[in-house]
Amino acid sequence: MKSIAFAKVFSRAALAATVFAAVPTMLRAQPAVSYPEKVTVVPEGTIITPGSSQFRPEDAGVRAHTNVELFQPKDHPHLYNSTPTGKFENPASLACVYGVTKKVTGCNPETLTTVATGGSRVIAIVDAFDDPNVMSDLSVYSAQYGLPAVTGANFQVVYATGTQPIQDSTGGWELEESLDVDMVHALAPNASIILVEAATNKNKDLLQADRIAANLVSAAGGGEVSNSWGGSEFAKEGNLEGFFTQPGVVFFASAGDSPGTEFPSVMSHVVGVGGTYIERTETGDYSSEVSWSDTGGGPSKYVPVPTYQTAVASIVGSQRGVPDVSLDASPASGAWLYDTIAYHDRVLDWAVVGGTSLASPATAAIVNNAGHFNKLSTYELATIYAHYGKKKDFRDITAGVCHNGGETTAVKGWDFCTGVGASIGTGGK
Repeated sequence: MKSIAFAKVFSRAALAATVFAAVPTMLRAQPAVSYPEKVTVVPEGTIITPGSSQFRPEDAGVRAHTNVELFQPKDHPHLYNSTPTGKFENPASLACVYGVTKKVTGCNPETLTTVATGGSRVIAIVDAFDDPNVMSDLSVYSAQYGLPAVTGANFQVVYATGTQPIQDSTGGWELEESLDVDMVHALAPNASIILVEAATNKNKDLLQADRIAANLVSAAGGGEVSNSWGGSEFAKEGNLEGFFTQPGVVFFASAGDSPGTEFPSVMSHVVGVGGTYIERTETGDYSSEVSWSDTGGGPSKYVPVPTYQTAVASIVGSQRGVPDVSLDASPASGAWLYDTIAYHDRVLDWAVVGGTSLASPATAAIVNNAGHFNKLSTYELATIYAHYGKKKDFRDITAGVCHNGGETTAVKGWDFCTGVGASIGTGGK
């Protein structure tokens, strides 16, 4: 059973629930708009992009998609697994690669067992639809890697409308929810998690959930809100900036899993998180980190360049540039998650996943672990850019292909592929 403390928690955010007019019950009962999976064969194996991560032009400004992708290693007979093995990322290896734990040569996921400690206050995650197994699945994940136990004291699920949402019939959004909570707990294990479930993946429902999540985080003394969903930019997005300006809350959002920009990662009060690829040797040792070829990014179509990007204004020009920071997102260097909701009629159990849906909650967790708790996202962004170029705080990604903002590869310094680079440790955040 998952822990639902809705009546207790939601009352603190009752005002936020009035932001939108109530959506008719019949509309809420409709299933998610579903698109077919996309299968891409790469040298390392097969990437499966769920229908929930597919997007159509008519969705712009109306509904959002997930940014999660599944990976089936070459010559592996199944997408699903009974145990997590091999050179894919886990809590110990991610903490090592990004300096949350003491550096160990190789940061090898097949041999490393030391996981992160730390984290405090609250990290909220906003997703659409309901995952009835999310707490029990996170408990299995935690036990596998020796993370703190998941209880009603440190994990809550809140229904944004006060009514339990329907499930995504494809299981794609439930896969997203499992990934989000796994990454947050992996890198900030002592922070409490609040998962706020929107009724649907329509923007208005997700933004309602964002407002509620922000109120809950603020009431708990401050923390972070992570949004792994996104969609194409639209002309009136600037009118929604107020949803990301709650005092005591820093917002994060995935930059997307295809070239170009996504809302809400382009908002000036949101930390946009792009994707990288972790290169490892045949034995599983870390060798380098490069730009992920499918990461989203570029100059915003509608949001002007903010003050905190003054240091990179010669690159971004007159428009807001994303991503701000980056973290592992390539499915081929993906991380293990545990999920027991049927995905297209298959129960995956342990599966390798990637996408910037991995990068956003993981980065939010690292910032939480740093313990600085900035008053607004713009304060956090100002801190990040003030530490731009400092090797002890960010790993400059200088190689790897991307297709954002006219660039074709990551270069030395800030770029539309990876922003300031990948986080190292808890400094400068």
